[in-house]
Amino acid sequence: MNLRQLRYFCEVVETGSAAQAATRLFVAPTAISMQLSDLEAQLGGALFDRKTRPMTLTDLGKFFYPRARQLLLDERQLAEEARVVADGKRGWLGVGFVRSAIYTVMPNAIRSFREAHPDVSLDLVELLSEHQPAYLRNGRLHIGVSRFLGAVDTPPDLTHTLLFEDPFVAVLPRDHKLARRAALKLADLAGLPFISYPKDPQTAYASQVLAMLHAAGIDTRVAYEAIEIQTAFGLVAAGLGITLTGRSVIAHNRTDVVFVRLSDVTATTSVVAVTRANEQNALVSRFIARLREAHAGVGPLPPKGRKR
Repeated sequence: MNLRQLRYFCEVVETGSAAQAATRLFVAPTAISMQLSDLEAQLGGALFDRKTRPMTLTDLGKFFYPRARQLLLDERQLAEEARVVADGKRGWLGVGFVRSAIYTVMPNAIRSFREAHPDVSLDLVELLSEHQPAYLRNGRLHIGVSRFLGAVDTPPDLTHTLLFEDPFVAVLPRDHKLARRAALKLADLAGLPFISYPKDPQTAYASQVLAMLHAAGIDTRVAYEAIEIQTAFGLVAAGLGITLTGRSVIAHNRTDVVFVRLSDVTATTSVVAVTRANEQNALVSRFIARLREAHAGVGPLPPKGRKR
């Protein structure tokens, strides 16, 4: 059974004869008869009572007609919706993101994208950077917003688009003696208990931060390991240690910790948009443009620590 057979059958029902259906469809009457015969053979019964003039539907035909008509309507609607999706006006977009991005580019990017594309469904998934490639490869995501420290080998089937470089700041309890300083050096953090995050066997980010500190000659004692960034900040707020984070995270964040600039740290983290190398979805490039606009719209972040 195919759509042509359904179309021919419905046209015969609606015009009242195979001859008129053939005229409307610009085909030969024999083509109509052959397609109907093949359809009836597949269904195992006659659709029309050919003894009557004009032909009338059999019980099988009465059962079959409304369902065939609905299938044709669904096919037409599917084609129309697919064209809209191809034009980038409707569809869905899967976006994965690291937790820190929800305090930086994600809110404004989502808001402006939805204003421009109200008919596009956004499927948002919080994922560590190392977990995002698998979701991209299996089609669950179109874009991953990731954060990396140091050089990253980009797999040949993925593309990394740099959104911005993010300097490090120190995160301290609000009442810490160093919290009022305009800037700190890494040496000021020596000996302080450290909150490491994220704790996940697949990510190297936490160990890379510790390696950066050790390379600078800072003896770091890990007091606690947190699974995600807000847990780490909560432990800092409780006075259990200090940690480091990207400067962009300062905006719209907690009020029970203080973020202080590090004057002697040149290393930065890279926040990137990860996509499939062969991605053809027009919505992908549009969302990435919104991410870039969102970062540009943040403006300069506070250059010194302050109570929040």
